Amino acid sequence: MNLRDFLAKLEKEDKLIRINKEVSTKYEISNIMYTLDEKPVIFDNVKGFDFPIFGGITSNRDIIAEGLGTTKDKLLLRLVDALRNPKPPKIIDNAPCQEVIIKNPDLSKIPLLFHLKGDGGRYGSATVATIKDPDTGRNVSYHRLMEIDKNKFTARLIKKRQTRTTYDKIDGELEMAVCIGNSVAVMVAASLSPPSGVDEFAIANALDETKLVKCVTKDLEVPAESEFVFEGRLTRDLDREGPFVDLTETRDFERQEPVFIVDCITHRKDAMYQALIPGRMEHKILMGMPKEPTIYNEVSKVVDCKNVLVTLGGGSWLHGIVQIKKKHPDDGKKAIEAAFNGHKSMKHVVIIDDDVDIYNPNSVEWVIATRFQGDKDLIINPDQPGSSLDPSGKHEEGKKTLTTKIGVDATIPHDVDKKKYDVVKYKKVDIDDYLR
Repeated sequence: MNLRDFLAKLEKEDKLIRINKEVSTKYEISNIMYTLDEKPVIFDNVKGFDFPIFGGITSNRDIIAEGLGTTKDKLLLRLVDALRNPKPPKIIDNAPCQEVIIKNPDLSKIPLLFHLKGDGGRYGSATVATIKDPDTGRNVSYHRLMEIDKNKFTARLIKKRQTRTTYDKIDGELEMAVCIGNSVAVMVAASLSPPSGVDEFAIANALDETKLVKCVTKDLEVPAESEFVFEGRLTRDLDREGPFVDLTETRDFERQEPVFIVDCITHRKDAMYQALIPGRMEHKILMGMPKEPTIYNEVSKVVDCKNVLVTLGGGSWLHGIVQIKKKHPDDGKKAIEAAFNGHKSMKHVVIIDDDVDIYNPNSVEWVIATRFQGDKDLIINPDQPGSSLDPSGKHEEGKKTLTTKIGVDATIPHDVDKKKYDVVKYKKVDIDDYLR
């Protein structure tokens, strides 16, 4: 379902809030979105700007599933299928995202947000970026952008991720197009981090039809129905980026990052700007949930994987739970190793049996308490490449963050009487029979 149709559907179902009162991009909109628990919202009257702002279309699993025409319980396998079976998108000649073409862009006319006091500047956050690697082809991902001049941002490029890898290995500038205002399929696909060489736009097209159009000034393709496209280039110049609040709800520190020069902006005639508030639910789900199918794929190579959850308590990035059907004594430990291969920034993972409710934190804690012994079932791997989002990690300028990764095998031991692990259940009765 394309973005416009999805917004209309949500509004018809009373799942979208429309705010007509004039609101400011300086902290006010982000605080309203936070207060609304990031429910889908459209701000029609943005002070000082000609464009409405919307947000919240990926703020929970039910909304994401609806945007992809499925249900929450089928969402993981839908993502797994798209990841395994990408569908090359069709390229068209004329697209809504190019109804207006501005070749002398002025970012001050775009309603970028000040999200929180202490941020380094106005930021673009729902920013789907695409580049082409000379060896592996198109890559699509997210890069936050901090405005530093009339037509310049600094772009946060994380070490070892594809855009940074491409940027580091080439000479000169790297073309990049940033798309803002996208369908749920594009938003989710851009988060998936498939193997190098797999096109995220082809994954988006497998999730829902996603036509592309060639950029006006760059040798790149972008979703034809994006609201805005910033066509530009990553230069060799560096400038300040940050501070900025990240997944863990802590403030990421200031860095020197590449300058992204915007050479052209294209947009719809009635374009809407997309906002995503950092460190909250939409940010967390978009980062964490798309790692579940990659973990599922890796774990399924070695054991019978049933479900995966990247937890909110772990910042939707650092903690995972993997549910397996255990058939062999070492299945739990095999699953631990495979899970870390499926999400290399994960810090802690818990392996559970298929009789446990993966979505109930109390159930997961219970199996750790009753099925886990630290001397036999704990895997500790020190000095592993970790996430820069973890404030407790070992951070050194110019080097990959190091952390200790821990796996907890909380599955029932293989050589025991499994009946002693059965949960005894009471039977509910009709209490009215006893109150008459």
